[in-house]
Amino acid sequence: MSESEARPTNFIRQIIDADLASGKHTSVHTRFPPEPNGYLHIGHAKSICLNFGIAQDYQGQCNLRFDDTNPEKEDIEYVESIKNDVNWLGFEWSGEICYSSNYFDNLYGFAIELITKGLAYVDELSPEQMREYRGTLTEPGKHSPYRDRSVEENLALFDKMKNGEVEEGKMCLRAKIDMASPFMVMRDPVIYRVRFATHHQTGDKWCIYPMYDFTHCISDALEGITHSICTLEFMDNRRLYDWVLENITIDCQPHQYEFSRLNLEYTVMSKRKLNQLVTENLVSGWNDPRMPTISGLRRRGFTSASIREFCKRIGVTKQDNTIEMSSLESCIRDDLNENAPRAMAVLDPVKVVIENFDGEAEILNVANHPNKPEMGTREVPFTRELFIEREDFREEANKKYKRLVLGKEVRLRGAYVIKAERIEKDEEGNITTIFCSYDNETLGQNPADGRKVKGVIHWVSAQVGIPAEIRLYDRLFTVPNPGAADDFVSVINPESLTTMQGVVEPSLVEAEAEKAFQFERMGYFCADSKDSTTDSLVFNRTVGLRDTWAKIGD
Repeated sequence: MSESEARPTNFIRQIIDADLASGKHTSVHTRFPPEPNGYLHIGHAKSICLNFGIAQDYQGQCNLRFDDTNPEKEDIEYVESIKNDVNWLGFEWSGEICYSSNYFDNLYGFAIELITKGLAYVDELSPEQMREYRGTLTEPGKHSPYRDRSVEENLALFDKMKNGEVEEGKMCLRAKIDMASPFMVMRDPVIYRVRFATHHQTGDKWCIYPMYDFTHCISDALEGITHSICTLEFMDNRRLYDWVLENITIDCQPHQYEFSRLNLEYTVMSKRKLNQLVTENLVSGWNDPRMPTISGLRRRGFTSASIREFCKRIGVTKQDNTIEMSSLESCIRDDLNENAPRAMAVLDPVKVVIENFDGEAEILNVANHPNKPEMGTREVPFTRELFIEREDFREEANKKYKRLVLGKEVRLRGAYVIKAERIEKDEEGNITTIFCSYDNETLGQNPADGRKVKGVIHWVSAQVGIPAEIRLYDRLFTVPNPGAADDFVSVINPESLTTMQGVVEPSLVEAEAEKAFQFERMGYFCADSKDSTTDSLVFNRTVGLRDTWAKIGD
């Protein structure tokens, strides 16, 4: 972290300050516990910045722990992607990576302890019956007919479950709490179920797997976590978190604190829905630059600093809200405006021929950043034939139009003043070539006779410019809250990706993947980390120079 990223404050940090001042804790130990069943998204980035940031600022520790209790949906690919995302965001976990599966033996032992204390039982209700017995928010649940089995019978049946002698769905282990509780999570929740699935860490050692609510609190306690921070949907689950720890023999008693999750306009944060986008090939993968995943944002050109700044700006509260996409885009614009070198690329080219320019290419030195001379210059070849943006020329225009007009002058960025003399068109009336003259006395200075040239446009040599595929990304959905739609797939933005065949200046041929450039007047772009090669350049637009979406929506 840089010195400029000042320490924020929020209600969780105030709690930690009070705990340290009172002596309740002498150090801080947090954890980030993702389930490896998909790639992390921007909402997880908020949790990463909170948990790792707290540990960093208080000289404490933060564990990276994989909540790997559901082997059917988990994969080592997701484990590796999560590790990469945490590192890329600028954080390091304490010690070795933790897995909930590391504690399967402990968890099994604590389940036996609950059975022995008469606080857990093996149930044979079907999932449908269990839902029926559970009751509603206004009506209490009913006791399972298997609830009062003896300790001995429960131990024997649980042993059969563990030994693979019970079919999936036929038996489960439930905590015996209170079927009349106003909190549904306390109505005898399932804590173990049978799953014949190979686990990515433990292989086929187990065929029973603990549920998240049983596993999470015990994992926290075994790791000595002082402040267990999660999102608001787990607020009611805190009662079960505390109940488990109060009823087993364990020394550490961590406390759970909840904060509001991140909701971002024009996207979805549900892993299930993100997975659907991937599996139905509605996007090109988890790291598609339109996805809100950390790897997708990174491939699109977002920097780790911009995402950390975004998480800092939105803050940590208990109030659910939805953040405007423009807030995220503002963070990356602020970062790249300051730090991205400039370059020139023409996305929709039309040819310019400078008829009074003779000889070989002229090499111009152009500044890499208008306000940062320390970023140096680059060599840009100026040749007789150039490309400019098609939208940067008009045959006729009013005085407000500051680009190239037939019979008038404009300055080429970092080069000369040119004048449009005549044009050629194809049979369909499309302009194919603009014939110009140039004033060879105007490199780096105004015309000698006092002519005023207001417009400046970018350009690329047509003779040595490099062809490139340009991918223009926009919001993935057409509505601010796609998750509320009856079918979120139906509101996918058909124009979320537009591909153009452009030309870029030669200096970009070896552009590093994900390194940002401001393409003059066109936005911020980076070479695609998956598809771009020196023989076939592909550039992704990270964001435009300004927020045009708001104007379109008005």
